Amino acid sequence: MKKPRIIIIGGGLAGLTAAIDLCKRGIEVILFEKEEYPHHKVCGEYLSTEVLPYYDSLGIDLHELNPYKINQLEYSSNSGKVIHCDLKMGGLGISRFNLDHFLFRSAIKAGCTIINQQVTEVNFEKEKFKVIAKEQKFYSDFVLGAFGKRSNLDKKLERNFIKNQSGWLAIKAHYKDADHPGNLVSLHNFNGGYCGLSRTEMNTVNVCYLATYSSFKKYKNTEAYKKAVLMKNPRLNEFFERSEPVFQKDLSIAQVNFDKKSLIENHVLMIGDAAGLIHPLCGNGMAMAIHSAKLAVESLVNFYTRKELNRQNVENIYREKWQNNFNNRIRSGRVLQKILLNNTLSELSQNLIGKFPGIMPHIIKSTHGKPIYA
Repeated sequence: MKKPRIIIIGGGLAGLTAAIDLCKRGIEVILFEKEEYPHHKVCGEYLSTEVLPYYDSLGIDLHELNPYKINQLEYSSNSGKVIHCDLKMGGLGISRFNLDHFLFRSAIKAGCTIINQQVTEVNFEKEKFKVIAKEQKFYSDFVLGAFGKRSNLDKKLERNFIKNQSGWLAIKAHYKDADHPGNLVSLHNFNGGYCGLSRTEMNTVNVCYLATYSSFKKYKNTEAYKKAVLMKNPRLNEFFERSEPVFQKDLSIAQVNFDKKSLIENHVLMIGDAAGLIHPLCGNGMAMAIHSAKLAVESLVNFYTRKELNRQNVENIYREKWQNNFNNRIRSGRVLQKILLNNTLSELSQNLIGKFPGIMPHIIKSTHGKPIYA
């Protein structure tokens, strides 16, 4: 019998995690990633500890990277009014620069073939996939789409969300700042978006914010926007006044789309951000990407171990697993975003939480999952 083969397009958290898991189960994997490792990515760089049991089962010990252990949350409204909360499950402050490179090395060690080329075509014919990269053809039983928030492949596959213009862009940079506590993730509103701060194992503070294009377009660059808009929030003003940027230039992504995405397109199983985004203020996107990889792997393994299953069964199983785990969390994120981006509702919600602090843990719980076990 021919050895099963799966192609993964995209080498971020979801793609690399799926590759490691599949390889450890004896399935041949070819992963395509257009960028060389290591590299920075626009990301909040807060990883919920819900993923640790699953990673332990794969032999992945993230503590080797010496991440910061985060157990406190701080939130400020536009006016600078602050509320604090314990994070019961907590998270890790860990850079994508080192985390992705760590997973890349783990995937190589597990036996994954990684090709640093951009995939230009994915075709499904006669129960097989044909993937084209640099005019070379590769064939597989299944394809996992892990190509992130927005890709040329989304256009090739004619996915519905790609047809809609998005009003959001995301910006990231690292800053030197001795005062930001290592156990704290802070979220700060500003007029047109919100900004997250958390320390990483690189001993820099990751600054990542999401902004509406309408609030950004009249400014020449991110520095001008930061000074004119972000620093109107007293807490952000305090941080930027005392900190020093590490990057020569901020990283940015335009057209960040939070519309509902199809989980399966032309039989490609989407994982990570390609499957759907939770709003960054929920601080759970990295964990969701990793969890989605696990769900896809389990669905694929069922196909190879249960002879009665066909491709349609695999797709239905994955769709059901994804929706059961993430639909409510994404819905909660959308509601939370609408509240926090409305100045009046944001101030009212802060006053309410100030009077009834027990509400805050329930809000956090609604956007986070439970520990993920193998």
